[in-house]
Amino acid sequence: MTSRIMNAEYPLSELTGKIIGCAMEVHRKLGNGFQESIYQRALAVEMDLQKLNFSKEHEMEIFYKGVYLGKRRVDFFIEGLIMLELKAVIQLEDAHLAQAINYLEASKMKIGLLINFGNRSLQFKRVMKPGSKR
Repeated sequence: MTSRIMNAEYPLSELTGKIIGCAMEVHRKLGNGFQESIYQRALAVEMDLQKLNFSKEHEMEIFYKGVYLGKRRVDFFIEGLIMLELKAVIQLEDAHLAQAINYLEASKMKIGLLINFGNRSLQFKRVMKPGSKR
């Protein structure tokens, strides 16, 4: 499992591995079945314990051809390098991955994580800005 979390071919693998480890600890303690907001709060506690610097529910503005469309909230920005979107659904769907990719683009970050607490086993996906090198 460790090789799946930390893989040198992924940029910022050590940091993403630490974030995923925090999520695994939360999932191990709470299991599945809670609302996303509960996992978000618990993950904030765990990342704080692990000395990770983060901002929670970070708002970002969405534009289309230079026209402001509105704001969206990303669950976490971590160390100013990783965008983290949380879910608490039975199974991750393509729409969740598309949302994470869109948030990554809008945030102008290169690397993100999509983590799902709703399944019996924690699910996570690394998301990279399209066109980014591995």
